[in-house]
Amino acid sequence: MEIKQSILPDLPERLSGLGELAANLWWSWHPACRMLFKMLDRQIWKESSHNPVKMLKELSSEALKAAARNPQYLRNYDEVLAQFRQYMDATEGYFSEHVFDPNHYPIAYFSAEYGLHHSLPFYAGGLGFLSGDYIKECSDLRVPLVAVGFMYPQGYVHQHIREDGWQENIDETLDRDAASIFRVLNETGDQLVVKVPWIEPPIHVAVWRMAIGRIPLYLLDTDIEINDPWNRRISQRLYISDIEQRLRQEIVLGIGGSHVLAGLGIKHSLLHLNEGHAAFALLERIRERVQGGMKYEEAVQQVRKTSVFTTHTPIPAGHDVFPFEMMEKYFHSSWPTFGLSRDTFFQLGINPKEPNAGFNMTAFALRLSGYRNGVSKRHGEVARRMWQPLWPEVPEQNVPIDYVTNGVHVPTWIEPKLELLFNRYLGPTWLADHDNEALWKRIDAIPDEEVWKTHYWLKIKLIDAIRERIRQRWARNHVGLSVVRAGGTLLDHSVLTLGFARRFATYKRADLIFYDLGRFKKILNDRWRPIQIIFAGKAHPADDPGKRILQRIFNAARDPELGGRIAFVEDYEEQVAQYLVHGVDVWLNNPLPPMEASGTSGMKAALNGVPHLSIMDGWWVEGFHGKNGWAFGQEEVSDSRDQADAEAIYQILEKEIIPLYYTVSDDGIPHGWVKVMKESIKSNGPRFSARRMVKEYIANFYANALKEA
Repeated sequence: MEIKQSILPDLPERLSGLGELAANLWWSWHPACRMLFKMLDRQIWKESSHNPVKMLKELSSEALKAAARNPQYLRNYDEVLAQFRQYMDATEGYFSEHVFDPNHYPIAYFSAEYGLHHSLPFYAGGLGFLSGDYIKECSDLRVPLVAVGFMYPQGYVHQHIREDGWQENIDETLDRDAASIFRVLNETGDQLVVKVPWIEPPIHVAVWRMAIGRIPLYLLDTDIEINDPWNRRISQRLYISDIEQRLRQEIVLGIGGSHVLAGLGIKHSLLHLNEGHAAFALLERIRERVQGGMKYEEAVQQVRKTSVFTTHTPIPAGHDVFPFEMMEKYFHSSWPTFGLSRDTFFQLGINPKEPNAGFNMTAFALRLSGYRNGVSKRHGEVARRMWQPLWPEVPEQNVPIDYVTNGVHVPTWIEPKLELLFNRYLGPTWLADHDNEALWKRIDAIPDEEVWKTHYWLKIKLIDAIRERIRQRWARNHVGLSVVRAGGTLLDHSVLTLGFARRFATYKRADLIFYDLGRFKKILNDRWRPIQIIFAGKAHPADDPGKRILQRIFNAARDPELGGRIAFVEDYEEQVAQYLVHGVDVWLNNPLPPMEASGTSGMKAALNGVPHLSIMDGWWVEGFHGKNGWAFGQEEVSDSRDQADAEAIYQILEKEIIPLYYTVSDDGIPHGWVKVMKESIKSNGPRFSARRMVKEYIANFYANALKEA
């Protein structure tokens, strides 16, 4: 199959490699590569949302010709291009040294969303960023992996906050030809289209490809003329609320995605499911083997031994469950091909706790996968308790669900200015060995002044970026001044700044800090030691309770009595996330335990020297050691959990965080605070990296499963 690249302008021959660089998301985690595009025209780079394909289309030929004559630019260009080609051509890596067998086919990785860059809105939140970071790290470690997901032309949802604080959802269609996404062409030169089996009227998917370093990501697109209107909308956006359309989406992802790989001639040795949305891929693997002559039981055993399932959801309502009659409508013609009865087929997806609820996708995936894991030590415990009824004869502690704690892709999330600082003190090759905990002890050698000045510069950058966003909205939409105030225009660089940014689900309790409003006002507006808080995040389009929490916070940000110390940043996405995890002083996290499976935003903040203030749930149970941030909520609460947790936050702020932050030595540096920052970096940077995470998946699951492949 051929790959048709987006139509780029004719580049000067001397700079033809710019097209090669723009076509691969490698640029998204290599600052020197991004700088190549930025140096061509800073304003166009900014207006393109840091999208090199779009930028090159809009750039004048004169600017390109000038760059081709600029010796300094050409030196940078040659260096980056050589680095990229060396990266892509390398044949040795961690996987090949520890696991690789040339007879093995690649690992197929399925996920409903991928957070790769803000110019590619194929993500809703943490799950997407996790999968995006995962495949980037697989590229760095040269894991032979092929990824499958959806092309979402309308992404998740663009957020617009009305003047009354209510979230509205705005549709904005992605220009597929102005991004690092390319059509896969068939033998006749047309875009490859694959038919999804078993469904009538038929559903077809067009195939697109992205290059994430060395990892190909194939995206499925139902928005093509051959499909009827209802089918065209299947891949329109993430997490369709219509239950039947949701089922069809998951059939297309799991079964259609498997057929796309087959149509591309890509065989895979292992299947790794990132959540249950693509679990029907397990069914397709079984069908292939049964049609090849295996008995059903033998096929199930082989599939189970070579399948990995990662569950991210400790909340019962977060698992997809489809009515039996709906499942029968779509699968009645398929179960006879396995030699199964209707009831035997349905048993695969029944949760023993709720046998009449419907077909549970997580129960289905757990039954048919031999390797199962939660995404933190705490979540592994919760998952074993939640799903113990699937193994009624096994004690809870022995339920076969392991854990691999999530991590973040360090090259993506480390701020470039901080990376340069680390280059000086950790050594220029530290990034290549960043999961080595011993290396991070060198953080203590960095002078406090340099750590603090770098962080303060990033804080100024964050607040300036927020002010510019709200200025643009005011100029564009002529919103009222109270909205401008709520958007962060009154934020102060010198004030202790907390950050809270995540999906606005009720269990995440974004408004917990408002529990005792009178006390909170005093903390905010202290004359000598004030604080301020920046909020960002989206509520699910169908989640009105989440929208009401968001509305409460937005309206608080407009309240003059809160002194302009609250800001809500509209339309939270990856670029805003980068600014926030780099620039706030403290990262606040207070979900209702044990509902936080892992959480990765706090890991990103900690990596950049932003200490975590979090309830003891998710990854923080493993990350907190008493000196690298603050924790609360360890004890059981008999009465009001909200009251107890809010009281703990106020106490920690008043007695620990605020005094420490504002205790400044004669040299102008808060040395006690910088000590916590350093502890945050050196204790969390290596342990909660995607490199450590991927290596654990390889050692715990892939290496063993490949022996059965």
